[in-house]
Amino acid sequence: MLLTCQAGFEPLLARELAAAGRTAMEQGPGWVRADGAAFDEMLAFPHAELMAPVELRGDSVNALAQRVAEFFLASLQGERVDAPWPCVWLGPQEITGLGRRIGAVETAFGELLRRKLSRVAKLAVAEAPRGAGPARGLWVYFTDFGRVLVARDVLSHGQRRMADDDLAPSRSYLKIEEAYVVLGREPAAGETVCDLGAAPGGWSYSAAKRGARVLAIDNGPLKGGALNHPLIEHWREDAFKYAPKAGVTLDWLFCDLVEEPHHVLQHLVAPWLAQRWCRRFVINLKFGRVDPVALLAELRASDSPFVQHAPGFRVRHLYHDREEFTVVGEVAGS
Repeated sequence: MLLTCQAGFEPLLARELAAAGRTAMEQGPGWVRADGAAFDEMLAFPHAELMAPVELRGDSVNALAQRVAEFFLASLQGERVDAPWPCVWLGPQEITGLGRRIGAVETAFGELLRRKLSRVAKLAVAEAPRGAGPARGLWVYFTDFGRVLVARDVLSHGQRRMADDDLAPSRSYLKIEEAYVVLGREPAAGETVCDLGAAPGGWSYSAAKRGARVLAIDNGPLKGGALNHPLIEHWREDAFKYAPKAGVTLDWLFCDLVEEPHHVLQHLVAPWLAQRWCRRFVINLKFGRVDPVALLAELRASDSPFVQHAPGFRVRHLYHDREEFTVVGEVAGS
């Protein structure tokens, strides 16, 4: 297996794999090679898992392109391609100049494929499918200038780079947009959202731009597109002290508080999920001052509020996350 992740977090991914009984055999910026072939939906740090990758080497652009083309054409034997398929070329941005190398090899590969199978080449799409789950196509991952790992099958955990919005009040807007992709669901017109720790309003703005009605709870001010938005009601109060009125269930709970994660779990997440005050949730937990792998074990333990009240929840270290986890899910029986 080749697992990709956010650069700089490879040691934590290796530790997470070890906790799951898998061994990290090699790693570089943004990737880890590990034993095992089973996809683990609960893993937080991987962005994608390339299944049974084949290692190819070449000293030049043309040599690498030729070897990738040979691999791909051989793997197509007996397979009919009638629909658009992902053709994804990746590598660590931290290696200076590697991006130009990737682009050159990708171009040379495309020319070779057009000569051999022009119809198949025309159906290639240069990005991974949106959302989490399996996909079949061609993934080419450069570990350096002369070595690539290629695979036909990939299991995505849903992370991806999101487009910014000039009206978004903060960078955190990108995190909630990415979280929708992981969950496979986003707020809709007429739905209700409670955003705890809303300021400066990136998450509230994200929901409101989709037509949802938002109650933004934060003593701090809202800014940008969230300020004076007709669908956002701003209450200046403590997020930990707010609770919906009796009998009220909101469609969404958003929570992105700069607080110790155990405090958030005990005093906010647990009552919200146990009382079924929301149907779906997106919650960020900061791990900068705690052991993130130990925190993951707690989130997955039998007494975790997520395990008890939100079966099927997902924990992810998003493309746009820093030292934090994003937890998404739906509350059972809400």
